Amino acid sequence: MNYFLLTGFSFIVGTVVGLTGIGGASLITPMLIFVFNVPAAIAVGSDIVAATMMKAVASISHWRQETLDTQVVKWLAFGSVPGALLGVAILHLIQFYGWSLDSFLLPSIGAMIFFVTIAGLIQLILTTFAPNLSLPSFPTFDLETTNGKIKTVIIGFVLGCMVGLTSVSSGSLFALVLMTFFKLDSRKLVGTDITQAAILLGFTSLGHLSLGTVDWHIVLPIWLGSVPGVLLGAKLCQLAPQRSLRYLIFVILLAVSWKLIHSA
Repeated sequence: MNYFLLTGFSFIVGTVVGLTGIGGASLITPMLIFVFNVPAAIAVGSDIVAATMMKAVASISHWRQETLDTQVVKWLAFGSVPGALLGVAILHLIQFYGWSLDSFLLPSIGAMIFFVTIAGLIQLILTTFAPNLSLPSFPTFDLETTNGKIKTVIIGFVLGCMVGLTSVSSGSLFALVLMTFFKLDSRKLVGTDITQAAILLGFTSLGHLSLGTVDWHIVLPIWLGSVPGVLLGAKLCQLAPQRSLRYLIFVILLAVSWKLIHSA
C-alpha cells in the first residue's frame, strides 16, 4: 500500500468534511475498500480508531469552550455505548462461526451510507426548494423527566449499534437526532455531536481492537492527512458554494452505497 497516497486521499476527504460537514466515515471507509483494496472489516476498525483520535481532540476544545450540552451527551452515551458494544459483539459472533465479515459488512456499510445520504439529501432539497414549508414538529425530549431520558437512551442504543457494526453515522444521524428532538442551538449542536461521537467511538475502538480489525499502518496516515484537511476545509467553507458541493457529494455517496451493496 502506498501510505503517502493514503495520506493525500485522507487530506482530500478531510477537506470535503470540513467544507460540507458530511461525515468522514461515509467517505473514508469506501475509499479504503475500493481505492486501497483494504478488507471491509479492517477498513471499518481502522476508520473508527482514526475518527476517535480526531473527535477526541475536537471534543476537548468544545468542552473547554463550554459549547456542548453535557446532559444530552451523558444520556445519549448511556444508550450508544452499549449499542456499539452489541454491534461489535455481533461481529465477534460472525467471526466465531466462521462466516465472512466482509460479506456481511459490505452491504451493511452500503445500506447505512444510502440511508444517511437519503436523509441528508431530503433535508437539503427541502431547505433549497421549500424553505418556508411547514412540516409537522417532533416532540422535544425533556431530560428532566424519566420518559425523556428513556427515549434518549433508546435512540442512542439503536444508532450506537449501527456505528459498532459499520463505523458509519457516528456524526450524521446523531446530528439529525440532536436537531430534531433536542432543539439545540447551533453553538452547542456541533460540540455536543462531536463529544458524544468521541465517547461512542472510543468504546467501539476497544471492541475493534479486541476483534483484531485495526491496522495502525492505515490509522496513522488517515489521521495525518484528514486532520489538516478538516482544518483547511473549515477555513474554506465560507468561500465555497455549499449547496452545490453537498449535492455533488451526495450523488457520489449514492453511487458508492450502490456499489457496496452489490459487492458482497
